[in-house]
Parts: sequence; C-alpha cells; structure tokens
Amino acid sequence: MSSPADRKYTSSHEWIQVAGDAGTLGLTRFAVEQLTDVTFVEMKKVGTAFKAGDSLGEVESVKTTSDVYAPVDGVITEVNKAASDDPSLLNSDPFGTGWLVKFKVSSGAGLAKCVDAATYDRDIAH
Repeated sequence: MSSPADRKYTSSHEWIQVAGDAGTLGLTRFAVEQLTDVTFVEMKKVGTAFKAGDSLGEVESVKTTSDVYAPVDGVITEVNKAASDDPSLLNSDPFGTGWLVKFKVSSGAGLAKCVDAATYDRDIAH
C-alpha cells in the first residue's frame, strides 16, 4: 500500500502534513505494522513548545515503546483524544483518524529533511 502523496515522511517513520503554519503529525502504516498492536498512546499537552527532533510523546505496543519525534519546530495545538482513548485507531487508520497531534509550525526548516511519499515507499521497501 502506498503512502499518501499529500504529506512528507521522516526517517523515523512519522508523517507530517503542513498547510500554512498548521501541521498534523502521525505514524506511518509501516511504523504501525512494525509495532503490531498499539496498546497505549500518550502525547505531550496542548501548549507544549518543541524543536525538531524533540519527542512529542510515546506509543506503546505489545512489542515495544517508541517515541514520536517532531520533524519541525512548533507548539502543540491539539492532541487526538480519540487515539489516546482507542489506540487501535493507529492500526486501523494511521493516515486518518489515527493522527497524533496538531500544531502551529514556528520553523519548518526541518521539512527539508523529510521525503515525499514515493521516496519513503521506496526506502521502506528495501
């Protein structure tokens, strides 16, 4: 299954979608498949400022706990309560209802390190 072309992808398997200074972040289908069944999601609180590379929270599965990293600088404006309440949303719809945080982008310089969907899909296929 190919990744949606309307967003960028990180080497740590997050996706980011940016429109103006508003961003949304989640985990890719590949990341979720590697984790297997996601059992717990905990993101930092609304109002938390972060820099590219900072952890925005954790996702736990039956196999491991993984940090979720920010590819840009910003401030969290919304946390997906539905994903915290029902972590299986990440398994069933990682690019839709399984998003993790929304944020205001303060510096999008980190986007230059992200890749498009075709490049990401090619990279995970190897």
